[in-house]
Amino acid sequence: MTDKISPKVTFVTITEDYQGQRIDNFLRTKLKGVPKSMIYRIIRKGEVRVNKGRIKPEYKLQPEDIVRIPPVRVSETEAISPSANLDSVRALESQIIFEDEYLIVIN
Repeated sequence: MTDKISPKVTFVTITEDYQGQRIDNFLRTKLKGVPKSMIYRIIRKGEVRVNKGRIKPEYKLQPEDIVRIPPVRVSETEAISPSANLDSVRALESQIIFEDEYLIVIN
């Protein structure tokens, strides 16, 4: 199992586009693939900061806020969805009676 790690702390200056948005929802858009529980954990631990201070998940962003986003480790196995078993795909293909652009008939 390999892990993806964002390499360093990043600082994001908030624009008016994000004004009034909750910090937890903002982080979900910036940290794609990171579980919501991990986002709440890094907020609770004080790893995410706004204007050098700790915040709560319900904090609403203001223009010119500076958000500190820590490096986050995410397992690649969580991000990858399981693929179909090749044997089951072949078995299903053998059951197709008719197929065209709009319709598939399976026995």
